[in-house]
Amino acid sequence: MWKQQSIFIAGFSMVIAAFVWSQMGLYLMHLFFGVAIPMNLFEFCVSLFKEATLYYFIVIYALNTIIAYTGLIALIKIVQQFFLYRKFKLKILSLKNQELSKLINHKFNRQDEDIIVVNHQQSLAFSMGFKTPLIVLSSGLINILDQQEIEAVVHHETYHQKNYDSLKTFVLQVIAYSLWYIPLTKWCYQNYKIISELSADEYAIQKMGSEIGLGSALIKLIKNCFSVPTAPVIVHFSDESVNYRLKQLVSPKKTIPLKLDTRSIVASIYVLILLMSMIVVGVA
Repeated sequence: MWKQQSIFIAGFSMVIAAFVWSQMGLYLMHLFFGVAIPMNLFEFCVSLFKEATLYYFIVIYALNTIIAYTGLIALIKIVQQFFLYRKFKLKILSLKNQELSKLINHKFNRQDEDIIVVNHQQSLAFSMGFKTPLIVLSSGLINILDQQEIEAVVHHETYHQKNYDSLKTFVLQVIAYSLWYIPLTKWCYQNYKIISELSADEYAIQKMGSEIGLGSALIKLIKNCFSVPTAPVIVHFSDESVNYRLKQLVSPKKTIPLKLDTRSIVASIYVLILLMSMIVVGVA
């Protein structure tokens, strides 16, 4: 159930981004190379503006500013994340506990040895990386959880790993930040993080055959004040989705509504229409 919703939300955000970015790309191709752009459904918007008027030039300036800002923000986030991830990975490897890592990988039959245990007092559990995601556990986490609870955590993070949630979350974050003027992209980003946690919980419960291990692990982490802000390349075992996760553990068959603000829909549609009208004016 949750996996289907996560696919829809991620896909919806990417479709919006692909539509907007492709239109901007076509506009730039016309602007710099004179490529003719076939008119679309927003062609009627041309009639709203008169050429060679002050308002016409204001619209052109606004459009160029939006395109430049969108591209700049996306580029900054990607470059920033690249260097942040490299620095973060080096830090993780420097804290790696070779003995515990080998023991955990052997215990859970991880042939690729893709679980790293780090020496850290905080209770940490997350997946990291884009191409070949790794699972990171802390010694502090292992010390407070029993065998069944650790297994539930590993299954939870394995789902994030197999589903490439760190990569998807990062892509959705870039879309939400660069297309901030389309509120639906932010809604998709925030709700994907929640649904991905619910999906991982659902996967762990299926693997364990019971909610007991996962539920007790989550409660222990809450009691130990496990609260670390989610970064683009990591998916934490416990974050702002905790309330939804507890509801799912209590009533696993009950549907949890994720509200979509009507104002976000209206604002997003309005912005898309306005953006398209400016693009049409720009190439007219």
